[in-house]
Amino acid sequence: MSVGEFAEFTLGPRDGGEGPAGIWRAQLGTRWHLQMQAQAALDFGTVRFEVPVTGRLPAGRWIVELAGRIDQWVDRSPNLTLVREIKTVSRPLPEGADVLRREYPGYFAQLAAYLALQPAPQPEGELVFVEISTGLSQSVPCGPEDQMLLQQQLARVQEFLELQWRARERLRQLQFRPAFENARPGQESIGLRLNEQAALGSALLLDAPTGFGKTGVLLEFALARLRSGESDRVVYLTGKATGQVQIMRTLHSMAPPMNKGGPAVWLVRPKHEHCVNREYHCVRDACRFLDGVGERWNSSGLARFYLLDDQPRDLASLRGAGLDACICPYEITRAALACNDVWIGDLNYVFSPGSRGLFYHQPGFDPERTLLIIDEAHNLPSRVADAYSHQFSGGDAAMAGALLASAHPLASLVRVWNQWTDLLNSLSECSCIQPDTREWASELIEQLGTEIKETGIDYGALNPRATETLWSVASLHEDLASNELERLWWCRKPGILSITCLDAAPVTGVRLREFGLVVFATATPGPAPDFAAAVGLNPEATGADPATTTTVPRKLGELTPRQTRSLALVSGADLLRRTEAPVRVVRAETPWREGAYDVAIDARVDTTFQHRSQHARTTALALESLVGPAGPAVGFFPSYAYAEMIAAELQALAPALRIALQPRSLDLAAQTAWVEKALADCGLLLLVLGTGFSEGIDLLGGRITRALVAGPALPEVNAVQRARLATWAPLGRDVAVRRTYQIPGMQKVNQALGRLVRAPGQHAKVLLHCRRFVETVYQELLVPAYRNSRTIETDEDFAAWLASPSPENS
Repeated sequence: MSVGEFAEFTLGPRDGGEGPAGIWRAQLGTRWHLQMQAQAALDFGTVRFEVPVTGRLPAGRWIVELAGRIDQWVDRSPNLTLVREIKTVSRPLPEGADVLRREYPGYFAQLAAYLALQPAPQPEGELVFVEISTGLSQSVPCGPEDQMLLQQQLARVQEFLELQWRARERLRQLQFRPAFENARPGQESIGLRLNEQAALGSALLLDAPTGFGKTGVLLEFALARLRSGESDRVVYLTGKATGQVQIMRTLHSMAPPMNKGGPAVWLVRPKHEHCVNREYHCVRDACRFLDGVGERWNSSGLARFYLLDDQPRDLASLRGAGLDACICPYEITRAALACNDVWIGDLNYVFSPGSRGLFYHQPGFDPERTLLIIDEAHNLPSRVADAYSHQFSGGDAAMAGALLASAHPLASLVRVWNQWTDLLNSLSECSCIQPDTREWASELIEQLGTEIKETGIDYGALNPRATETLWSVASLHEDLASNELERLWWCRKPGILSITCLDAAPVTGVRLREFGLVVFATATPGPAPDFAAAVGLNPEATGADPATTTTVPRKLGELTPRQTRSLALVSGADLLRRTEAPVRVVRAETPWREGAYDVAIDARVDTTFQHRSQHARTTALALESLVGPAGPAVGFFPSYAYAEMIAAELQALAPALRIALQPRSLDLAAQTAWVEKALADCGLLLLVLGTGFSEGIDLLGGRITRALVAGPALPEVNAVQRARLATWAPLGRDVAVRRTYQIPGMQKVNQALGRLVRAPGQHAKVLLHCRRFVETVYQELLVPAYRNSRTIETDEDFAAWLASPSPENS
């Protein structure tokens, strides 16, 4: 550990600034350090700065190896040395030494550690506190009580290590049930194939259809690796809350609870869901559950959530415990997470720069020793791109500016913020802002980012929306300074600036390479090379500038130190393993799906936007014909407008037919209720591709046996898609079109069709309703189970296909 990390080590929460407020204190603290260095040179003459020191200290049966840099090393005489540590504080000085020790014990423990690492005779030591707002300083010499603080820190580290040791011993004896009591064909061999491929590569892609049981397969694989010690921890990520709940249910059905020898599991919900305030405003000065949380923690009893094995971990229990102790429930999650073997949560906790600190700042978290599982992995590229995209409103900026002025910050910040507000309000709708406007916006963002970090803003005096508006500008400043991603600067509406990330593959790949093993799981990955490029594991194929991406070199000597840290390599063999096989595909065998689909391509119609209305009657007639005594049929459409047009056509054509048109903006419970009612009451369901009804609802399997898909569901042609097309243009127009439009569109088709057959014995008759499906490029993007299709050229062909035996009877 670094000496600084050791001195502040705690499993509980700690007081201190977060967000731009914390950055401001750090920036100003650096300035005072430099000034104190200049002053020390004048006062002492012989003084060294940032002196490296290493050594070991015993902590019970453990040895803690430390490394750090001493702020100032003063040689007063041949036999007299003074070690000085400079610390900036926000409280007024001077103050009593006992008060400073009580409020800043970590500072004194750090100084004591530096002294303990020196050979006898140990030098003298003193802490120099600097009042951050004025520069007033106060020196406090190191005393015997600081050695007690050092021993307390060693005891804390020892406690953590003993907890880790206990967890390791528990996992060695881990017993769990197989994922499937009666494995279907394909399920019995998939675990063995995953293990074989894991020995050969560091990134695996599990390509398995909906209903295969991917969650159980992956958990069985993960638990075995925990038991064997191949992985110290499992991080299981998915972009949907429903998916996280399903992971927990499956895990509870396979393994015993922790107090009976099972794995320690923590489901991480978003911070705002933990909040117990009436209004979510996560600023320490505005929240009594955060202010002074470090002082209340030791007497709160909340350490039971990681010390005891039988504590409930559900959100309601955390919120209740936090209310009782007047401590933010999210701090319970933050404190307990390090003592858990399996972390389940959203993709943001690894891939979003604003959220990943929760995982990466945990004691003992080592990505190299972690198994990372990413469910619904086809969504990863877009989710990471969203994390690096930003939007700003002139109205929000004006509101924040008015509150900012009343909070009395630096006048220059208010002036630049007003310029930013004026710029936003002057923007007109456009697909790409002019270069001079973008340059001016970039200059303002840089100025604002710097000012926000260097200005002491009373965020407690602002409302949540204003605080978020300011922080979002600071976040963008950090984002632009730390990477060179392709972005589109445009205005979807007057007064709104959107800065959209077009391709996040470079930063995605850097994150993924940190982990010892990554397993992607999806039913619709698309072509493997395109998937690898989209997640940054094959940078050469993405067309990205090698200077701005972290590629895997062929020789160890080609890595810079920064690349070495980001790749977290442990050996030359590991380097070759990651280089030679970026993504190894493991395809699930599902013989029960063979022949389950009877697919026909309707070449009578063209469902492109320009021509779909001309074929609306043919589409309506086809849907009416699919409705039969076997149960309701379903029509999948690329947009609400298209579905509404066909619904109107059907009402005129077949007024007696009961039609259910997918409603908008329903949560999962409401979606499920609507589907159940529609299946019971209606003959035809009209659903929109790419929504929860076609991708997230698992109620159609075995209950819908006839379906129509109206076109490949290509993304809307807009400013963002045109910009993405231009980004991929160096690879050739065909590749650019495939990655921008065809792969995302066909993924939606494959997802929808996968919901129809989820178990042996289920079957479906599917009409791919557009002549584009005949083209080779679309055929290649279909899941193999849907490719054995006949082509319908005439009404007679359609009638013959419709009358042909269904898959279960053929």
